[in-house]
Amino acid sequence: MKSLAELAAIRDKMKDKVVIREGVQGIRVVVGMATCGIAAGARPVLNTFVEEIAKAELSDKVTVTQTGCIGICQYEPVVEIIEDGKDKVTYVKMTAEKAAEVVEKHLKGGKVITDYTITKA
Repeated sequence: MKSLAELAAIRDKMKDKVVIREGVQGIRVVVGMATCGIAAGARPVLNTFVEEIAKAELSDKVTVTQTGCIGICQYEPVVEIIEDGKDKVTYVKMTAEKAAEVVEKHLKGGKVITDYTITKA
């Protein structure tokens, strides 16, 4: 960084990603980021959710957060989708590719991808 303007540009570029992680909207995407989740590949899953939600312009409706151990380590990476007034959906054995599909079909389209849920594992 060579100037204050350059720092401000970086801040503005990252602002949407921070808002996604810290917001308090109606839909929450919770990624298990304990040691077991990270070892299983949760970091790219979290990053994909943040990026795809921003691309889909859903940041005013969806919050992405991380949590510690969810308690089902054999199914890591684990992602929970929590919507006001609906049952929680737990996606298991997630990948970045599956995360992008969940954004498109579940968060945008409203359809749970049952093949990726705990009931199918």
